[in-house]
Amino acid sequence: MRHLRLFLLLAAILAATGCSLSTQRIRKADAVVTLTVDRQSNCAQADHCAQPSALLDAAVEADAASTDARPVHVATLLEDGETAMAARINLIRAAKRTIDVQTYIWEQDDAGKLVLDELVQAARRGVRVRILADQLFSFRDAGLLAGLARASDHMEIRLYNPTFHSARTPPLEFAAGIICCFFKFNQRMHNKLIVVDDLIGITGGRNYEDRYFDWDGTFDYVDRDVMIGGPAAKAMGASFEQFWNHKRAVRLTHLRDVNRELVRDTDDPRHWTTPQYENPERVATMVADAENPGWIADRIQRETLRMNRVEYLSDLPGKTDEPKRREARALTRHIMGLVRNARSEVILQTPYLVMSKPAKKIFSGLHRKPVPPRVVVSTNSLASTDAFAVYAMSYKHRKRYLTDYGFEIYEMKPRPANGDPDALEGQSNDVVTPPLLTGSGSGSGASKTGRRAGNRLVPAGPPSESTGFMALGGRRVRQGPRTRPAPLLTQGVRFGLHAKSIVVDDTFAMVGTHNFDPRSDHYNTESGVIVYDKRFSDRLRDSIMQDTRPENAWVIGPREKKIPVLSSVNEFIGDVSERLPFFDLWPFRYATSYELKPGCIPMRWTDPKFFECYEPVGDFPEVDVSLKLIYTRMITAFGSSASGIL
Repeated sequence: MRHLRLFLLLAAILAATGCSLSTQRIRKADAVVTLTVDRQSNCAQADHCAQPSALLDAAVEADAASTDARPVHVATLLEDGETAMAARINLIRAAKRTIDVQTYIWEQDDAGKLVLDELVQAARRGVRVRILADQLFSFRDAGLLAGLARASDHMEIRLYNPTFHSARTPPLEFAAGIICCFFKFNQRMHNKLIVVDDLIGITGGRNYEDRYFDWDGTFDYVDRDVMIGGPAAKAMGASFEQFWNHKRAVRLTHLRDVNRELVRDTDDPRHWTTPQYENPERVATMVADAENPGWIADRIQRETLRMNRVEYLSDLPGKTDEPKRREARALTRHIMGLVRNARSEVILQTPYLVMSKPAKKIFSGLHRKPVPPRVVVSTNSLASTDAFAVYAMSYKHRKRYLTDYGFEIYEMKPRPANGDPDALEGQSNDVVTPPLLTGSGSGSGASKTGRRAGNRLVPAGPPSESTGFMALGGRRVRQGPRTRPAPLLTQGVRFGLHAKSIVVDDTFAMVGTHNFDPRSDHYNTESGVIVYDKRFSDRLRDSIMQDTRPENAWVIGPREKKIPVLSSVNEFIGDVSERLPFFDLWPFRYATSYELKPGCIPMRWTDPKFFECYEPVGDFPEVDVSLKLIYTRMITAFGSSASGIL
């Protein structure tokens, strides 16, 4: 009877929400927008009062110097949140014609409100602004969107793939979406992109939320963007256009809850006004830096490289509609090709180390070569991730990663020594040094602060972007128990890895949104920039390798076999348990986490002297024993079949 009641409840939800709006209702909302939209114009100049920008000027110069046979590009890695935000504000204020923004998450915290306000102001001076955000994790406030629909006649917002024609998806509708239309609901737009005047664009891992720009105060992401000026920006614009015109990109007046807000009160005077920020001083400082030519030159321009061959690739919208179309998975296919042809080295950084079947086949093939390439993987530990369910899948297959693929795995510490000092300003960094635990215990306690921003150091904290569905009802609520990271034995600002990058043989480099996991391969649409330039590849490689240093990460290695017979029996049982799709309950795994001993130099886990220089710190160092750890063990035991969804 309980199952029957649940079925009837879901059926009722589908009946109530599954129908699209009538044409009459849409026309009425469109008429409200037309009559009430803000038509103010703050500028009468031909260039729409664009502010000077050395970043945009460099892109214009590169584009002008390009030919079909020899394109010219300028490329800049944006390694820390401060430069990533300043570059966006600088380009938005410099836009003369168009700004297109595509994202997976848009929160209404300081970072989200600041960028939104900058875009509204650009629209009010005459620049055409278009925002396309994935519906499941963006805005979720019908009243806000109703106001934004009328914020400027030069700005338009669309939401991608709203399953039940609404901006917000409550928990029961979330469950109904999985039951009624799983493949459509499970396909999300994971692209992140901002393109200005089709001349310069930024793509990478960052969404519009405080933690992606080192502003969260409790949990910040170690993330990465790349800014590209030149002909590749036109490919970025063309990709955005494909998504913008796709049937899954829905206008605001076509959404049931936004439409209701618009039609309910046609005289509603609400329009976009200057936001109230939680930290107005920090916002003001950021805006001042973005307008300061000296700051831009010192922090961004000096890191810019001039080069020729650059490609922007994106999967097609509606990726799951026709999964066998080769072009639908353009980025995924290209990445696989780059890795398959690796000769000497693959450097991979991903927050979620869960390999898809094609990836497993490729890395297994590389490892069987007479002289296999070195494969270095920088990823999250349980202490640094907010996607504990995904981490559980990585934990399950540690032996396979080490022995079958030859991976050198480095799991980020929650308070790495290269954490961004800007994220730690005004925060308490008191650290309680815990005792050394075994099994699922803690490693060393105190850590320094400092992460890279060019040559300087950049920090990490609570929930993150999880590309799966562990956020209940599609809600990314900061206090949600399913998105909180595991509790630690230490206190202070925490960092989590979110960058998605790869370097192959020091000559090919990719920065983008692809997590190199089953979701990125088969469900989400992904995008990224591939650069064929050794200088750029070297810089990206150095940045990733910095995150693998002993002060920033633990090394994953096999347990030392101290008792020959028992160790062999334990390994055999562990092997059998790992291969089981369910009931993988054996607690003594093949591999564990290691910390470098004082006085030793870093070395690979395959080095004969490894056990002399590294000490085990437990499977889950720095994690407090809690329900979160039990969840992780349970998902390791029972969740392997759901890795593509997680």
